[in-house]
Amino acid sequence: MTAELQRGDPRPFTGVSEADLRQELEAITAVYPEKRAGALMCLHHVQQHRGCVSLQDQVLVGEVLGISPAHVRELMTFYTMLYESFPGRYHLQLCRTLSCQLRGAGALKQCIMERLGIRPGEVDASGHFRLTEVECLASCDTAPVIQINDDYFENLTVDDLNALLDHLTARLAEGGGA
Repeated sequence: MTAELQRGDPRPFTGVSEADLRQELEAITAVYPEKRAGALMCLHHVQQHRGCVSLQDQVLVGEVLGISPAHVRELMTFYTMLYESFPGRYHLQLCRTLSCQLRGAGALKQCIMERLGIRPGEVDASGHFRLTEVECLASCDTAPVIQINDDYFENLTVDDLNALLDHLTARLAEGGGA
């Protein structure tokens, strides 16, 4: 049906220990001329394993990179793709720029808010869906667009969105998305 659904579970969380995670981060930084150049790769790696980058994980990344926790914190707050709290199983990032608004993003937002009972920045009661409004997903020619985890869904209508949410909800009910 879609790229995300064909690949299977897009966010495999593991219970990797801090010691093992430290070794993996050190291996990542070993390929860079300066350790700190691997900061984003390290943060992404932590997030891939943990679902988010906690304050404790930020300190760990700083130790591995040889930079201050404040510098890691700057990266965390600058890059919107890094999460300090679990973003839900499915992170719905809805573009709110003019192109998307003119082509129906407002109706998509309203659909999500009514159906899942959340507003932008919130996670639904089940903890499975988070809605975030983003400035631009660089897909103006295929607006409106929503990014769910790492996958784009373009030229969406409310009916398309409802079908997609039905499918994701069914996956969760089957245990395929939890």
